[in-house]
Formats: sequence, C-alpha cells, structure tokens
Amino acid sequence: MQKTQFQSAVGIAHPIVQGPMNGASPPALAAAVSNAGGLGSCAAALLAPSAILETAAHLRTLTDQPFNMNLFLLPELQTPPALEQAQALLQPLREELGLPPAQTPQRFSENCRDQVAALLEAAPPVASFTFGLLDAEVVRQFRKKDIQVIGTATTVAEARAWEEAGADFICALGSEAGGHRATFLGDFEQSCIGLMALLPQVAHAVRVPVIAAGGLMSGRAIAAALLLGAQAAQMGTAFLCCPESGIAPAWRAALAAARDDSTRLTRSFSGRWARGIVNEFMERMRPFEQVLPGYPVQNALTTELRQAATRAGRPDLMSLWAGQGVAMGRPMPAAQLVDTLVEELRLAR
Repeated sequence: MQKTQFQSAVGIAHPIVQGPMNGASPPALAAAVSNAGGLGSCAAALLAPSAILETAAHLRTLTDQPFNMNLFLLPELQTPPALEQAQALLQPLREELGLPPAQTPQRFSENCRDQVAALLEAAPPVASFTFGLLDAEVVRQFRKKDIQVIGTATTVAEARAWEEAGADFICALGSEAGGHRATFLGDFEQSCIGLMALLPQVAHAVRVPVIAAGGLMSGRAIAAALLLGAQAAQMGTAFLCCPESGIAPAWRAALAAARDDSTRLTRSFSGRWARGIVNEFMERMRPFEQVLPGYPVQNALTTELRQAATRAGRPDLMSLWAGQGVAMGRPMPAAQLVDTLVEELRLAR
C-alpha cells in the first residue's frame, strides 16, 4: 500500500497511531507498536519532569523506531475552588474502601511549563498535546529540535488554531473516543462531534495531515478514515485490550464484558468530560457532575480513591476509560494487533 504523507514524514510503515492513555500506555506497549511499524505513544501528562526524561530514555532502549509522547496543556491553577462539597460527596465511597477522611492535596497536578521543558529536553521524535494550544514560539522550539508536533482538536476552529500555531499534524478527536475530551475552544456540548462528521470537515479546513481518532477498532475503520481524508488512524481502546497495556484485571474484565452502549461521558472522576464504562461511581455521582471542581482538582481528589478501588478489585469504583467501539476489542499482543489491522486494511482497500 502506498504510504500517506503522515507515514513518510514520521517514518513509519503503517498508518496506525496507538493512542496515548494515562495509566494504560507504558513504554512496553508503545515500543511494541513502534517495532511493529506503527507509531507507539506514551502518556506523560501525570509524570514529573524527571520521569518524562526517564520514560523517553527507557523507550529508546526498547525501540529504535519513532515514538510519540503526549502532554496535557493546563493553565496555571489559580486559587482552587471550594473543596468541601466535593470531598463530602466522595467521603461515603472512601469509607467503603476503608480510607480515612480526605486531606487536601498539596498540589493538584504537575507544573505544565516544567513538563513542556522536560519534553523538549527528552526530544521524542513526535510530541502530541491535548486540552489546549501551544504558543507558536514553543511549537518552533519543538520543530528546531526535530520534534514533530501533533495538536488535538475536537472542532474545525481548534484544528485551524493548531495549524496557525505551526503544528505538523492535527488529530481530529471524535466524540466516540474513550478517555478525556480535548475541547479547548467553545462550548463542550457543541464540540461533541462524531468522527464521521468531524473528520472530513477538518481535512477540508487545514493543509497539514490529519489523524482520525474516536471509536476506530478495525482495519475497515482505518480504511473509512483514510477515505474521509485522514492520513492515519489513532486507536486507544483497541490497544487497551493488549497485554502490554498493563491495565488492572478488573478493568480488562470490564472491557471484555462491554457492549456497544456501555459507555458514557462523565465529569465525576476528573472534573473534565471523559468517556468510560458506566459503573456505580458514575451513577452515584451523576446528580452532582455540574458542581464538581474542574480538572485537575477533581482528578486529584479522586486519585487515592481510584487507586484503592483498583487494589481491591472494585471495578464499580474505578475509572474504566473506553471508547464506543469497546465491544469490538480483541485481546492479543500489540504486534499481532498491528499485523491484523494492516491485513484488514489491505483487504478493505
């Protein structure tokens, strides 16, 4: 199959990007995908700057192929909103897990500027960004170090903003995607556009190569994305099912049991809309979603609870991120999944 412009620019054999997933895209998964001819990705949004450097170095011991590292772009956190209500809502769940009353975290997230500086120093072949927009001068700094930049967009306006900032590629993220919504301009509900509608509009609006993301689980889906104007497909949930993802057994079991209607969007876990498998935590917190503090505050408040639920094997209280295509997941090694997707794509074209 003829290579797309994206494949040629990045230096990969197949138009497949493994989505960066916090807690579920360790170096082992990223390296397996890169070694199989796709673009493997590591999520670095929750990592300290030193850990970003260590992760990049570790990846280079596992693969000599291109790989991607992803960051969330967060504004400087001002005075945190009142936390008492959110902590009171979470306290009954903490008691169920045998946790003591919550203490206010000393900090709610890593410093974004320090993370960006560390990523520049780590110099992965590709860097992708979610939740915001890099300043054009910072994009130039990445490109001077031969780091190609992917900007994530959920609307045409966001895609154009990233192109104007100098991004090499745009990832068009449909509303079907698992995990966090990347919206940073405009109204969230208006920005919840399905991939089939979003992708051709973004591809028409920008000149740089576009990557499609959201609910893609098969080679036929990749072929459809390419037909609609994408030059590669980013797949997260498809790779969650691989053993290299390292996710907890309870999360893996929930993926295997999921149906086409098993997911919905929620703010309950992190304070930012994200798609996951519906469970008791989501349902109990649903009446209060609009009053919860935003990301990263709510994310920090629920971290200890989610970790305890994972240790206890309680999927009813875990964040089970997954996209709308989760029922089509196939548990197989990452390299085998890449090979399977490539063969399906060949047959579909």
